[in-house]
Amino acid sequence: MTRSPRMARPRTWLRSHPLACDAGLAAIVLACMIVGSFADPHDGMHGPSFGTRTPDARGVVLMVLAAGALVYRRRSPLPVLAVTSTLTVAALALAPTDPPAPVAMSAVVALYTVAARTDRPTTWRIGLLTMVVLTGAAMLFSEGPWYAQENLGLFAWTGIGASAGDAVRSRRAFIDAIRERAERAERTREEEARRRVAEERLRIARDLHDVVAHHIALVNVQAGVAAHVMDKRPDQAKEALAHVREASRSALGELRATVGLLRQSGDPSAPTEPAPGLAVLDALLDTFRNAGLPVALARTDDQGLPASVDLAAYRIVQEALTNVRKHAGPDAKAEVSVVRVGNEVEVTVLDNGTETTGPEHPSSAQDPSSGDSGGHGLIGMRERVTALGGTLTAGPRYGGGFRVHAILPVTAGTKTATTARPQQPGPGEQHA
Repeated sequence: MTRSPRMARPRTWLRSHPLACDAGLAAIVLACMIVGSFADPHDGMHGPSFGTRTPDARGVVLMVLAAGALVYRRRSPLPVLAVTSTLTVAALALAPTDPPAPVAMSAVVALYTVAARTDRPTTWRIGLLTMVVLTGAAMLFSEGPWYAQENLGLFAWTGIGASAGDAVRSRRAFIDAIRERAERAERTREEEARRRVAEERLRIARDLHDVVAHHIALVNVQAGVAAHVMDKRPDQAKEALAHVREASRSALGELRATVGLLRQSGDPSAPTEPAPGLAVLDALLDTFRNAGLPVALARTDDQGLPASVDLAAYRIVQEALTNVRKHAGPDAKAEVSVVRVGNEVEVTVLDNGTETTGPEHPSSAQDPSSGDSGGHGLIGMRERVTALGGTLTAGPRYGGGFRVHAILPVTAGTKTATTARPQQPGPGEQHA
């Protein structure tokens, strides 16, 4: 049901000025009480007649006082009910020959306010007490029979006031509960959206780190070789520069594909090249071999892997070999193994570095999980593996060198981050 725009402004004004609203209600109740004081319910043959009786001065004073008390019904509902009930009893005692005084209207309104602004147990206790007191006073001071319809009518009206107030309070509580649930659901949706955005940012940042760290490391090595042999062996320098060009072109292509995921629907078409995976692992190893790092590969059938597992295995090999090239020394050799065992894929990268690998390496004295290590390679690998529900261990090998070993579940493509097993940093993870 749509509310009328014309009623919106008056309703808003009344809510912001409750005292004025209650003053208007008190004036209406006073007018009804005064009009009712001129009516005689038993004089006419077809209903009440007007003008056959007039209220005395004491009755008018009581009605004015009762109506004035209603102005403060929201601020002090229980005291207002007590005042109006006392004035009603006084009116019944001062005019025993007349029908119940109209002052009882103010007590009914006050009882409605108490029921609407308190809880149900309070409404039952106060409502029953008010009904018994007012009805008992009417029966006590009335000169007619105690079961007169006026006395029973007073009992019914006080009960109606309490019931109406309780119904209004229940409806308000129901509406407030619905509004609270809607607001909570909206906050939950916003929090979920922020969480998904943060996860997507982390994933993109991790991909960018892997791409840039790998290719820039190769470019740096080949550029150093070219500068070293430029004068004496220009043919080898030319070959090194060709590798620099190829590595930079590959880096730009992967950056373009990654950034293309961020394009909006109206932006130019993003590249459609598939994400790198184990299918192009040989090409990745060739880039390291061209940079002067001998790499041996052992692999079994790894076809049909989920895209997330395939990409994670590729990135682990890429980052681990990048660390070997940066930290293991010029004479280091590496071995890569990708083996599928049942429902798991095991990725292992070994090196035999002896010059800077081990506890004496500067980065090995720092916890790779801290921000002081200056590198995020192992952190990124661990986050990838943990997100898929796998395990990763990295540390020095006995006799020299370094070992990175990851176990990725093949069913990780159907798992969520909430099912991932938490990982603890492995000992001696210095290749950051």
